[in-house]
Amino acid sequence: MRIGIIGAGHLGTTLSRQLALTGHEVSLCGLLVARTMRGVAAFADVAIVAVPFNRHRELPVAELTGKSVIDATNYDPVLDGPAPDLDDDCLTSSDLIQSHLITAYVVKAFNAIACEHLRDHAHRDPRRAIPVAGDDLRAKKTAMALVSEIGFAPVDVGGLSVGGRKYQPGTDVFGADLTADDLRTRLHLTT
Repeated sequence: MRIGIIGAGHLGTTLSRQLALTGHEVSLCGLLVARTMRGVAAFADVAIVAVPFNRHRELPVAELTGKSVIDATNYDPVLDGPAPDLDDDCLTSSDLIQSHLITAYVVKAFNAIACEHLRDHAHRDPRRAIPVAGDDLRAKKTAMALVSEIGFAPVDVGGLSVGGRKYQPGTDVFGADLTADDLRTRLHLTT
């Protein structure tokens, strides 16, 4: 599969290495990488967004049409500036990305794990959990398959808005090093 990673910071570069090791063709763009967002998005079968949240409006809509887009961003009011709908918990950051990428299928994943854990805990027994939320079943299955391929246990936590709220910054599972069973218990999930 061709995976485009938009954002070449710690998370983007760590994911690019992990996904390339599993045999995927990966293209990465960022400030220090010559490729453009549009080029990476056009190349991709699946895109992963790993840029600061406040740059989500720069994501190329046309090039991501009909594609699964994995949102690995987190809203930080100090770094991103205030966003009243997010501050009032009316919407999630993924809701705003989905409203920008109206013709794509946004899934939330990889935002709640530390880069060091992503790098160092792959294939650890028992596998560490990565929560996944999304409204499109096919896109969610794609994201969950990628999580599994790089050595983690995907946990379906529900739809994009409701599920994504369960592991955003400020929750007790954000950044926690948990097994799938531990994550399901903390989130009161039955399956």
